[in-house]
Amino acid sequence: MTNVHLVGGLDIAELTFFAFFLFFLGLVWYLRGEDRREGYPVEDDLTGAAHGGTDTDALFFKPAKTFKLPHGLGDVTTPTANDRDPLPGNVLPRAWAGEPLDVVGDKLTSGVGPASIAQRADRPDLDMHGQPRIVPTRVISHPVGVHQNDVDPRGLPVFGLDGGKAGTVKDLWMDRAESCLRYLEVELEGGAGTILMPITMAEVSARGVMTDAITGAQIAGVPRTKSADQVTLLEEEKITAYFGAGYLWATPERAEPLI
Repeated sequence: MTNVHLVGGLDIAELTFFAFFLFFLGLVWYLRGEDRREGYPVEDDLTGAAHGGTDTDALFFKPAKTFKLPHGLGDVTTPTANDRDPLPGNVLPRAWAGEPLDVVGDKLTSGVGPASIAQRADRPDLDMHGQPRIVPTRVISHPVGVHQNDVDPRGLPVFGLDGGKAGTVKDLWMDRAESCLRYLEVELEGGAGTILMPITMAEVSARGVMTDAITGAQIAGVPRTKSADQVTLLEEEKITAYFGAGYLWATPERAEPLI
């Protein structure tokens, strides 16, 4: 036999390309199955009915996975074994799948769109020692201060995007695990209590603290914490969602198209 070709014109470059293509296809399939198990739920857009768990979905959905939490907090199974969250009741009904939800009532606390929250545990986040991770400086045993080259916000007035004064900074809430500032504790005008303002949505200067997320009057409506010295994971979700929703809904002008 002469001039025998076992693989024809197939060379190493083509084999490498096909191997990479098959590997990448398998990787995408694997990750898409994992994000349905550990990430977002797959639901019908109109009815809210959950997909998965049937024989016909075996190729695309993975079995539930259980995680053992530290510090004796028990186990968490994903997707969660609890009942699914109900569809929002404060929105107008959709006419077709994919239609944007139109919120009825207070948009900043609607839990829809930019105000959406994840149903996180209603307990404080813990550090490696099992202690609350984010706390005000008044409960930290060792001295904590602001760098001499930075402005100390404590005692400064707090203003909304419209220049309206909402209160005064009372304390700083620190992340003890990462040694950084997370929230400003704001004492509201007229003795209306205190709220937490994410430092990422505040601008600090010698003239005061200003947030471009919401108005001065809306700051009083920030969701409160159950404890004066602790904030839970769920409360953090609600606080951040309230400020985040302000970038679309704080004023009527923001909700309108630019053109």
